[in-house]
Amino acid sequence: MRSRPTLEWAPGPDVLALEPGATDIGPVAQVVAAGRVVVLSGAGISTESGIPDYRGETGSLRTHTPMTYGDFTASAEARQRYWARSHLGWRTIARAEPNDGHRAVAALQARGYLSGVITQNVDGLHQAAGARDVVELHGNLDRILCLGCGRTSAREVLDRRLRAANQAFTAEATRINPDGDVELPDDIVRTFTVVACTVCGGVLKPDVVFFGENVPRNRVERCYRLIDDANAVLVLGSSLTVMSGFRFVRHAAKSGTPVLIVNQGVTRGDPYATHRVNLPLGRALTEVAAELVTELVAETTGPSHA
Repeated sequence: MRSRPTLEWAPGPDVLALEPGATDIGPVAQVVAAGRVVVLSGAGISTESGIPDYRGETGSLRTHTPMTYGDFTASAEARQRYWARSHLGWRTIARAEPNDGHRAVAALQARGYLSGVITQNVDGLHQAAGARDVVELHGNLDRILCLGCGRTSAREVLDRRLRAANQAFTAEATRINPDGDVELPDDIVRTFTVVACTVCGGVLKPDVVFFGENVPRNRVERCYRLIDDANAVLVLGSSLTVMSGFRFVRHAAKSGTPVLIVNQGVTRGDPYATHRVNLPLGRALTEVAAELVTELVAETTGPSHA
C-alpha cells in the first residue's frame, strides 16, 4: 500500500537558525574549478524558461495538487483529468527554451568541470542546452510508457493521436505547472477523450515518476555512484523537499563530500551545506561560468578589435 507523498516541508529550528544564504558566488566557483562536481538540479533552474517551480514565492503547489501514482492508476476519471490538462501543458513545455542557467551547466560540463548532471526536472531543458548523459531522476515528459506491455514511445506520437481523438476539444492553457499540466474546469475535462496503447490496449502514462511512485532502482544506484565519485555536489534550484533528491545530499555530507546549494529560499539540505547562495540561478551560474570559462566572455562580447 502506498502512502500519500510528502508535498510540503516546513523548515525546523536547525534550518531557521542558519544564517541567510550568501550572495557571493566566489566560493562556488572555487569548488567547481577543482572539477569532478556533480550537479543536482530542481525546478528552480527552469523558472527563467517560463516553467514555475513547486515551492517558490509563486510556486505551483500554492494552487495545484500534482497527480499521484495511486490516483492515476486507480481511477479512469483521474487519468482523464490528467491527460486533458497534460495535453495542453506539454505543448507549452515543448516550446520552452533553455535559459542562462541551463546553458552555463552545459558549458561547465563541456569543459570538464562537471562529472555528472542529475536533474529532478522532466522538461528536457538541460539536454536542449547541450548537456550530455543527464540522469533524469524523475523521467521525461517527452516519453510515454504503457503500464500494460511496458512499451515506450515518443510524446509527439501520442500528441497526434490525442489531437485526432479530440478535434472538438477547445481549451487554452493558462498556468503551466512543473509536472506539465495546467488548470482546467471539470466540465472541460469531461469532454476529453483518452486513448489507449496501440499494441495491447493498456493504460498510457508519461514516462515520469509521479508523486508517490518509486524512482527505478538502477537510476538511484547510478546517482549514488556519481555522488561517491564526486569532489563536490552542487544543488541548483531545489528545495530538496522530496526524498528522491534529498537522499543524495545526505549521502554526500555523511561521506564528507562538500555540498554547495544555490537556491532562492531555504532548503531541506541547508544544514548539510558547506556554502549556500541565495541568488537567481541564471545570474549565479553565468557568473561561475564567466569566471571559469573565459571563452564564454568572448562569445558574449564579440571578438576584440584591439
